[in-house]
Amino acid sequence: MATGFLDYPYRFDGRGRTAVTGRDDHIRDLIEQVLFTAPGERAMRPDFGSGLLELVFEPNSTTLAATTQMLVQGALQQHLPHLIAVQAVEVRNDDGALRVDVRYVVLLDRSTHTASFTAPGSATT
Repeated sequence: MATGFLDYPYRFDGRGRTAVTGRDDHIRDLIEQVLFTAPGERAMRPDFGSGLLELVFEPNSTTLAATTQMLVQGALQQHLPHLIAVQAVEVRNDDGALRVDVRYVVLLDRSTHTASFTAPGSATT
């Protein structure tokens, strides 16, 4: 595994050192941070985040899914355009769990990846 990026969430490795990760995992970690950070939560970056967690308890509907999809895609394009090109965002509410699938291209090597996320606090069946 290539090293060099701090792993998220921050933790220590088996040797008691700060855990590091490879580039692809680091980019996935950055996407997760954008999705699950509320705007205003970060000092000095009040616009960072997507506001996704505010929608977890909203009634499920096609309108909410479309709004969430646009919200997530817009946040990723705003905060990570130097690293990825978002190809698709799919938002589902499966039995009370808010699930987000993001398909993206890493700009450095043009490799395509898909990452799936489940909103914290929602059902995890």
